[in-house]
Amino acid sequence: MPTGLQAIATISTDVTTVAAAAATGADSGDTTLQLIRLFVLLVGAAALVTLLARRINLPYTVALVAFGMVAGALFSPLRVEITPQLVLVVLLPALVFEASYQIDFGKLRPSLLGVSLLAGPGVLVSAGLVTLFLHFGAGLPPEQAFVVGAMLAATDPAAVIATFKRLASPRRLATLVEAESIFNDGTGIVAFTIAVGFVSSRTSTSPLETGMTFVSVVVISAVIGAIAGWAASRVLPNVGDHLIEISLSVVLAYGTYLAADAFHQSGVIATSAAGIVLGNYGRRLGLSARTEEALDTVWEFVAFLATAFVFLVVGFAISLRSLADVAVPIAWAVAATFAGRAIIVYGFLGTLRELRRRAPKMRRLDAESPDVSDDRVRDEGDLPTGWLHVIYWSGLRGAVSTALALSLPADLPNRSLLQGITFGVVLFTLLVQATTAELVVNRWGRKPIRPQKPSKAKAKRLEPSAPGASAAESAAVERAAERPTVEPPTLERPDAPGSGALR
Repeated sequence: MPTGLQAIATISTDVTTVAAAAATGADSGDTTLQLIRLFVLLVGAAALVTLLARRINLPYTVALVAFGMVAGALFSPLRVEITPQLVLVVLLPALVFEASYQIDFGKLRPSLLGVSLLAGPGVLVSAGLVTLFLHFGAGLPPEQAFVVGAMLAATDPAAVIATFKRLASPRRLATLVEAESIFNDGTGIVAFTIAVGFVSSRTSTSPLETGMTFVSVVVISAVIGAIAGWAASRVLPNVGDHLIEISLSVVLAYGTYLAADAFHQSGVIATSAAGIVLGNYGRRLGLSARTEEALDTVWEFVAFLATAFVFLVVGFAISLRSLADVAVPIAWAVAATFAGRAIIVYGFLGTLRELRRRAPKMRRLDAESPDVSDDRVRDEGDLPTGWLHVIYWSGLRGAVSTALALSLPADLPNRSLLQGITFGVVLFTLLVQATTAELVVNRWGRKPIRPQKPSKAKAKRLEPSAPGASAAESAAVERAAERPTVEPPTLERPDAPGSGALR
């Protein structure tokens, strides 16, 4: 048997053994050892699959899901049960903190209003449209359909962000897409929590009361996270030991989540706010270069592990036969997600863009011109038309939607059906949008290459020849004028698979 299949077989055996040990009350030391072996094997599988995916230019999230599906199909005992606490308390804080810590608020500020529209009302519109499609098209009860809509409201543009880095796209475009993902992860999870509570308790609340609950949870959670991030930003620069500073950042990420959850608020929003404050205010206060490098590396690694684990698990959980049984609801949900994405990007953001462009306070750029650099995009009115296409196509569903589906309570009505619909949409967006992201970004999201302006000395040499100059001199001047100026390549940070994953 090949080595890879041996590893999968070993994983299968370990999972079965751990489950049996837990059921029979076997020695806890043996169970712990089996869990450690399983963890090491999963990390090794994730590393090998990701390396292979990069060699064949395939998004690593797609490769991990495919690997998990193949492993689950070949070895039927391979079934991994994930508790809601593991998903919500261990995986999600790592994902959202790493992504929010990397957000440059200076580049986000010009598009903050647009991101707020996408991540606020946009989440509700997206979830509501999925609810309508699944209720009237697939016959799902409205409250259960809204649970699916809330799970699918969270976007995960990890594959698109990686493409941005590889193609040297404008940093402001990447920041806008990633910030939208972070913020709507938080608001989507709040909507998900409200929806699950409504289905589980079977209590009726008015839309006004639900809306007020939604807004209050978002605001209070953001305040808790901002205060924690401010306190950490004041303390970390004075520590002087990067190992202690990394430890404190872990306390900040998970402690903020637990504190907000203790007050029945959104831990994800609190952790996101803490990460943004530390990544911007904390850096300005004077984090050392060694500390910044260590924080970037450690959290990038943690986010990669969390993302890889989630996508491997969804691959294990997905059965093509089970997806075939819910193909009709999946088709309705896919149609709803694409329609909702069009409404919030071209409707909300496009309308805001036109209103900004018509504002008389300043001259706007030509929206059809691709020659737009980061420093010329002052606000949404200066967004090129092509950027809207990239933002639309970056609405993939991934790690967060998967994690929420795995965290559904075991006694929730139609739990398997709701999970199957969510897994089907995630799989569709990964196979279709993730694999074609490079084509879209290459067409509309690349940074234009403009020739450098010649220096004064060179311009003087390129001036037309004076009357009476020799033919050789005139020809030399013409050849110099026609010679293209090559812009030096932009030094980009190497593309790491765990970067930006909310995933």
